[in-house]
Amino acid sequence: MFKIAVLASGGGTNLQAIIDAVNNKEINAEISYIITDNEKAYALERGRLNNIPVMSFDRKQYKEGLSDKILEVLKGKADIIVLAGYLSILQGDIIKEFKNRIINIHPSLIPSFCGMGAYGIKVHEMAIEYGVKVSGCTVHFVDEGTDTGAIILQKVVEVMEGDDAKKLQERILVKEHEAIVEAVKLFSEERVQIDGRKVSIKG
Repeated sequence: MFKIAVLASGGGTNLQAIIDAVNNKEINAEISYIITDNEKAYALERGRLNNIPVMSFDRKQYKEGLSDKILEVLKGKADIIVLAGYLSILQGDIIKEFKNRIINIHPSLIPSFCGMGAYGIKVHEMAIEYGVKVSGCTVHFVDEGTDTGAIILQKVVEVMEGDDAKKLQERILVKEHEAIVEAVKLFSEERVQIDGRKVSIKG
């Protein structure tokens, strides 16, 4: 069966969307591991409530060795790694070992409002400050850069008159849940093809 590993740092609502999709058979797969870089992340509790193996490796303790520790756990035990609100930067051999098999969801329409320092509410503050008329979310491959991997899919959200960062974040989060489930389902069905920076969907 197709095996999913999810990395998270916080509450794990995107993780929950994946759990729900697996539980209701929308995705024919199993979540093999949930790993956090924060032992207080509620994502761990979501895993325990669904009998999914959970692990936590504190980023302050492991520092530069964090990615290698995760690779040690996941090598040969996951078909895809999903970053769902994961704040540490993956680096080193895990990127090579899981080439084109690590995906991330970012709360903007990449290449806007992304890269180092663009995470969480900050992304939406940047969008509001810039005055964009639409924003949204992007599921993309993870490579050696930060938010630089090829784009798999995007969902668009209109920026409404009177929006602040919090309101925009809430509406985009709904689309994030849809996008991450859609992307994982496509991978589980082997429908994702990548050619350089261009990603196409079979069928």
